[in-house]
Amino acid sequence: MVGVEPIEPVAFNLAHHLLGRPLPRSAGDEEKLPGFAALPILSSDALSSVAYATEAALGVLVLAGSGALSLSLPITGAIVLLIAVVVLSYRQTIEAYPHGGGSYVVARENLGVLPSLVAAAALLVDYSLTAAVSLMAGTQALSSLHPALLPHETALALGLLVVVAWINMRGLKQAGRVFALPTYGFVVMLALLAAFGLQNLLQVHGFHPDPPPLITAVQPLGWFLILRAFSSGCSAMTGIEAIANGVKVFREPSAERARNTLLVMGLMLALMFLAVSGLGFLYGVAPHPDRTVLAQIGLRVFGPGSPLFWALQISTLLILTLAANTAFADFPRLAALLANDRFLPRQMAWVGDRLVFQNGIVVLSVVAGAVILIARGDTTVAVNLYALGVFTAFSLSQAGMVRHWQRLRGAGWRGRMLMNAVGAVVTSLVLLVIVVSKFSEGAWSVVIAVPLLVALLARVRRRYRHVYAAIALPPGPQPPLRLPPRPEPLGNQSIVWLPSYSQPSLDALRYACRVSDRVVAVWVCAEEDNPAQIRQHWQELVAEGPEGGGLELKLLESPYASLVEPFAAFVEAEESRHPDTSFTIVMPMAIPRYRFDDLLLNQRGLNLRRALDAHRSRVFTLVRYYLPA
Repeated sequence: MVGVEPIEPVAFNLAHHLLGRPLPRSAGDEEKLPGFAALPILSSDALSSVAYATEAALGVLVLAGSGALSLSLPITGAIVLLIAVVVLSYRQTIEAYPHGGGSYVVARENLGVLPSLVAAAALLVDYSLTAAVSLMAGTQALSSLHPALLPHETALALGLLVVVAWINMRGLKQAGRVFALPTYGFVVMLALLAAFGLQNLLQVHGFHPDPPPLITAVQPLGWFLILRAFSSGCSAMTGIEAIANGVKVFREPSAERARNTLLVMGLMLALMFLAVSGLGFLYGVAPHPDRTVLAQIGLRVFGPGSPLFWALQISTLLILTLAANTAFADFPRLAALLANDRFLPRQMAWVGDRLVFQNGIVVLSVVAGAVILIARGDTTVAVNLYALGVFTAFSLSQAGMVRHWQRLRGAGWRGRMLMNAVGAVVTSLVLLVIVVSKFSEGAWSVVIAVPLLVALLARVRRRYRHVYAAIALPPGPQPPLRLPPRPEPLGNQSIVWLPSYSQPSLDALRYACRVSDRVVAVWVCAEEDNPAQIRQHWQELVAEGPEGGGLELKLLESPYASLVEPFAAFVEAEESRHPDTSFTIVMPMAIPRYRFDDLLLNQRGLNLRRALDAHRSRVFTLVRYYLPA
């Protein structure tokens, strides 16, 4: 294949200054991370939930008065057991599906299309809410340190959103470097909080709990309220599935590294959650409108003027901000999987210059920003919502794994199936509790949003199938492509953009043959393309002998992710080699029948034309193929 260097003016545009120079495809393996570097990217959501999960449970219990706050410990214990079940279950998922994909892939291969779309829709909603909730919780930690910032929480959250998105656009390795220190810093501060707190309990305070502030009950204490508190506390489990979804982030052996990282993350999460809930109980901490539960514990343990208290709050701010990064790591990957299966526009699977799914990052940024604006910086409602998506994905993933072991029946399959069955039952029960207890508090919106999103994904798939069927070449041999005999040359050459073998592409080639003395069809190969098959199909289309001698096929490989720049560079090279020849750039284009189609079709062709127009004036011919209704 012909190699073409990227166009220098494009390589040095503003985007490259902001995001960094393009990375070659060969750097893909170098961008993958070891376990200690991947953990901050994929586990920051789960670990950061320690900062608000206890508070979420206490916020429900306090409705029954201060006496109900003592139930926080047994609720925490139940959640820790659930964490253990889910972590062990997902370790089996990683072993069975070492290429990642998480709940969507497991459900697709074992339960069918509809359950897989439900899992995907739930996760897309969850990741959007995760990014928004994490950033809003981070600004709340900052305002607890400086109450004067309370009126500006929404603006601060939006600013942090832009920063996190920008760092992720710069590449995976860059994100790992930026986010590693704050994540581990938060873990260290929680360890110090637990150690200093234990020392204080042993030497000064004792293990007799302080009475919480006197709070009058507004609701009776019953099982329904306890289940509501339990479901709110289950927000501590959000993000556990991220490692199973992002196995491809790890260096080889990726599956083994992912399983080990998941275990480490689960242990850290359980211990930190127990420490915060235990200290909160013993110090009689209750929810406060202007200061988080974690901040109140820090004041008791470290003292109000201690540098350690400031370090705790700053590390909390940073980890909560970074928790959004889990969503930025997994949302684009899931969207790319859906795009490859034609449930989302194909451009969601395009890899940017920095070897990340840039379109997915942009879409997530817009959606998360909208959630922040709607919630106005308040996490109360949003926390209740995104636990729903998490447990929907948990339940479908574990049910899919039960089916997986039933089908394979390998060594030890019964024990593995039992583990996943327990996980499926428990997470389904929690999901039911969340739906019932949080329905009136906003969970109804997710219950509505997920089916609507499933319907949208299915509609995209149906439209793609209709379009591909409409543009497919008819079966059997085609009339061979050839240049017609001419008494005199026309003095024109055509360069045809060949994205696929389809009816629009064939029409474009036939047009080029009619108006040119030489036709060069250019195919820029993506990673999944097979050059041998492309050449074989070309030989079947082109007439043999002198009649087809004026038709050429050029296969270009791009060292970078862009498929547009190699084509543009080829055009410039041909124009330089033949300065006295007139060139026409011929582009096939399927003309949409509906506005909805504009998102699905021709996006790369439009990018190509913009790239070529940016350098100089050129002659373009769009060969239109009108799609049927």
